[in-house]
Amino acid sequence: MGPRHLFAIHLLTASGAAFALLAIMAIADGSWTEAFVWLGLALLVDGIDGPIARRYRVRERLPKWDGAALDFVIDYVTYVFAPAIVIARALALPPLVGDACGMLVAVTGALYFADTRMKAPDNSFRGFPAVWNMAAFVMYAFLPPPPITVGIVVLFSVLTFLPVNFIHPVRVLRWRGPTLSVLAVWLGTGTWLLLTDFTAPPLVRLALLAATIYLLSVAAVQQYLKAT
Repeated sequence: MGPRHLFAIHLLTASGAAFALLAIMAIADGSWTEAFVWLGLALLVDGIDGPIARRYRVRERLPKWDGAALDFVIDYVTYVFAPAIVIARALALPPLVGDACGMLVAVTGALYFADTRMKAPDNSFRGFPAVWNMAAFVMYAFLPPPPITVGIVVLFSVLTFLPVNFIHPVRVLRWRGPTLSVLAVWLGTGTWLLLTDFTAPPLVRLALLAATIYLLSVAAVQQYLKAT
């Protein structure tokens, strides 16, 4: 694979910025389902570009382009910034409360991406890994009362800075089989909700919630078992 083909991998990563822009434009129009579709496509790109880049040793063969820096820029916009707007505007929060929650997400997410301790030795994340796109999606699917929404936002913002591990579904080897299966359930139920404009049966939402709880807690359970 020549330099031009290798650069196409960086273009794949950078396409996340286009999806982020489309998501923000959909947010501006109040088209929440469309916004989540674009964020979902950005999540898909983020899931495949890293393995491809590692497979073809892009870092070594195109040293003038910093793929990690590019990835951080795209991840902040798609995982934090655009979802912060969703949290501020789409979750039925009072305007000032929604603005405060959005700003809290934007600021704590920015700080997380600057934290050099974000990866644990087993490739899990140290602290809540600012996956606000997924958190915002689940909260939008359930639309809990405002006090619960605010509590969730504050809780995960605090967890951003605590030494509690969160799973990387692909790169953490321990229990990877069950974790990938649960991730498939999360993606499948999430897709179902998007295709039905969030009118899927309650069982679909419950399956999404169960998968979310597993993905949020499994690394902390592993961390606890290792310490005992």
